[in-house]
Amino acid sequence: MSTSAESRRVAPGHLPGDLAMWFFILAELSVFAILILAFAVTQALKPQLFGESRLLLNTSTGLAMTLSLLTAGLFAALAQEQVKRSRSRHGAVYLLAALLAASVYVVLKITEYRHLLASGLGMEHNTFFTLYWILTGFHFLHVLLGMVILGWLAERCRRGLYNAANRSGLESGVLYWHMVDLIWVLLFPLVYVLN
Repeated sequence: MSTSAESRRVAPGHLPGDLAMWFFILAELSVFAILILAFAVTQALKPQLFGESRLLLNTSTGLAMTLSLLTAGLFAALAQEQVKRSRSRHGAVYLLAALLAASVYVVLKITEYRHLLASGLGMEHNTFFTLYWILTGFHFLHVLLGMVILGWLAERCRRGLYNAANRSGLESGVLYWHMVDLIWVLLFPLVYVLN
């Protein structure tokens, strides 16, 4: 690795991860912003329908999903800190903990989806549930991809492929996971709580 690349990694104020990941995250956030805006505008046009439909969701489950994703994000950040301290194997353990916390979200979300479908609250039920399924389903796919990334990062940490001077790939993967967290932190109140 060149000296200029090393100094760029430790320079104050530099963006962590790869620039390509930042562009990807920006593109994904733009798509989510359009979907969230569509949800908010439709809710303003049909407040009674959205209020009544929202009562059919379990806010406690939504909160538990939020906590599981944020916990996974915390573990991913701790893994990154371990790698900065040249403790790559410790980082792998934290990434596996992040993967376990994310698995809680997946189990809860699948359980919620099954319950809604069994209750006849599929995409065609009404406008609220059409947008609910689109928004949360799209996010769910991002969670699954994020879990694949966390698993891949954990394996690379276990093999010692990341260290204090070479962690850009790890930073990019953790950034992706934080994007997944951020989106859910916006979706949870919008879909489950706010009228």
